[in-house]
Amino acid sequence: MPKPIEVQYLTVHGHRRAFVKVGRGPALLLLHGLGCDHTTWLPVVAALSRRYTVIAPDLLGHGRSDKPRADYSVGGYANGMRDLLTVLGIDKVTVVGHSFGGGVAMQFAYQFPERTERMVLVAPGGLGPEVSPAIRAITLPGFHQAMGVVTLPGVRQLTTTGMRMLARSGLSQARDLDEVAEVVDSFRDPRARAAIRHVVSAVVDWRGQIVTMTDRAYLTQAMPMCVVWGTEDAVIPAKHARVAAELAPGAVVEVIPNAGHFPHKDHPQRFVKILDEFCRTHPAAAYHRGRWRALLRAGRPTPLPESVTPHARQSEIA
Repeated sequence: MPKPIEVQYLTVHGHRRAFVKVGRGPALLLLHGLGCDHTTWLPVVAALSRRYTVIAPDLLGHGRSDKPRADYSVGGYANGMRDLLTVLGIDKVTVVGHSFGGGVAMQFAYQFPERTERMVLVAPGGLGPEVSPAIRAITLPGFHQAMGVVTLPGVRQLTTTGMRMLARSGLSQARDLDEVAEVVDSFRDPRARAAIRHVVSAVVDWRGQIVTMTDRAYLTQAMPMCVVWGTEDAVIPAKHARVAAELAPGAVVEVIPNAGHFPHKDHPQRFVKILDEFCRTHPAAAYHRGRWRALLRAGRPTPLPESVTPHARQSEIA
């Protein structure tokens, strides 16, 4: 049996932050999605830690981290990750973000390019308005009260057990329900429900996703980027991978067959191989203030010096 990974805690700005930190080597910052926590990465942490220092936090309002009345904006989360890394003595990372965590990863790279070596986005938000109706429903009046009923003892167990059974049924549309069951289970804490509602309200309304990276995608030419998606994603459609390829033609885009919204859990070995190969074949970005200024002023792609041009490989997109 593998040794359990120890959850550590640090207090930053008066709030306790939970995280795991394992391995040695270049640093990977793994950011989970909405309503999840660091455990979503457990299928890949051990393999990655053989070559990398892996930091996987529970974002504020999630998991074992505190759930205060606080700033749950994407920018606020990016600031929090910068401060956590600073306390840990880690200057630069390859930032890896899943779903909502992908939006945080984009924001982190945008706000702190001098601390970002590469960016890996796993089924990220921010590439189009489409998102599951279940996510949009969180912004509607009555969500907090409805979840209060769903998470009552007995009702919660019945609901989550049914979801986990469906997840094991082999139905492609149900493959991610085990993760949804974990989210529903976490909602028994009213503070968690309130935090998630604040998070979603900052990035989604009844029409879909609000926050977008499309207006700043040209900045990715100064930083190696990889996008990973599952063909059967029922939360954020895999067609958004095409958007990423169009906006950032130098990016590596990998669409994994027979995978849902959590490709790192559906095919962990394939995911680790993709991430490791990307890191090994794409030198870390070298931040240069003058170059960043030129990109911002131009507002459109301009050629990079040969010494810092990412060597990109784009796989076929289904």
